[in-house]
Amino acid sequence: MTRSITVLGATGSIGDSTLDLIRRNREHWRVEVLTANGNVEKLAALAREFGAALAVCGDEGCLPALREALSGTVIEVAGGPQTLVDAAARPVDMTVAAIVGCAGLAPVMAAAERGGTIALANKEALVAAGDVLMAAVARGGAKLLPTDSEHNAIFQCLAGNSLDHVRSITLTASGGPLRTWNAEQLAQATPAQAIAHPNWAMGAKISVDSATMFNKGLELIEAWHLFPVGLEKLRIVVHPQSVIHSMVEYRDGSTLAQLGPSDMRVPIASCLAWPERMDTPCAPLDLAALGQLTFEAPDEGRFPATRLCREAAQAGGAMPAVLNAANEAAVAAFLDGHLSFTRIAVVVEETMARYTPSAPQTLDDVLAIDREARAWALGLLETA
Repeated sequence: MTRSITVLGATGSIGDSTLDLIRRNREHWRVEVLTANGNVEKLAALAREFGAALAVCGDEGCLPALREALSGTVIEVAGGPQTLVDAAARPVDMTVAAIVGCAGLAPVMAAAERGGTIALANKEALVAAGDVLMAAVARGGAKLLPTDSEHNAIFQCLAGNSLDHVRSITLTASGGPLRTWNAEQLAQATPAQAIAHPNWAMGAKISVDSATMFNKGLELIEAWHLFPVGLEKLRIVVHPQSVIHSMVEYRDGSTLAQLGPSDMRVPIASCLAWPERMDTPCAPLDLAALGQLTFEAPDEGRFPATRLCREAAQAGGAMPAVLNAANEAAVAAFLDGHLSFTRIAVVVEETMARYTPSAPQTLDDVLAIDREARAWALGLLETA
């Protein structure tokens, strides 16, 4: 059976992994839409390779170059933020939502309102707009399949079981490249050191989030929306080997864990094939070669991000969106050399304390809160 697919964010790392799997299983997929922000050359090459019906660039200024790159083909082209939303609303069997940041919120909402199956890789959709998105999913009858390795692991461990039987859900964290550093060392950490992740190949922002542990805290907020067992049942444990991606403990004492290599093609393949399975080129685990798997509790003294994220979830309403926006602003300042590593969490906490808007009811509310929280964080950065 051939299924149709839209890949929002086709030129990023999730897009690369998704299209690699589709390339290996071409007979099962018909590519409807591919989108990118401004990487016209790569987007055009992918659209030609996969015979996409539509190629969209989020940056409208890149539209003339995209038209030129796809001249002589029957591939439709479009550009601008609204065309991303329109593309996401086109009927397909599966939408891979991998646009990074708040730029991905409106397209994800459009896909949810339309219904169908969404392989969700956009963190902001659940962190900043979780209540609004889940309401749209319910209205549209959409099915969310999480592609983050941790949430996909939980999804797999829950298969065939009731949330009523869950005693706890544990998300594992690698701890990042600075896990063993003391407070004095962390204060002097450089961007190059913070993005040197020992297990995963990721972009700069998410790599810094891994180093601060904000990434795991944001994933806790996502899990809170995806798997509504109660915040008190969600836990985090540091697992430096990144082999166990998450665990679910049941009321009878049984704990199910999902293990796999540090390769995003594994959770993406789980989504693409769901409810079946598909082959991937990933090497099988060699547990004997690994030797041991170790675990330790998070140190919220050195890495307060997980505490802040739990507090944001407990506060609910707009606070997760405020936290997310402040973190993005602070991480950008760190990467630009304008903020120390340990001040990232300080800026986020101070923003949360000073800006407490009402709970968002619509996507426009979420985007307004995001803008205002960034403004608060930037104001704090000027005095940092």
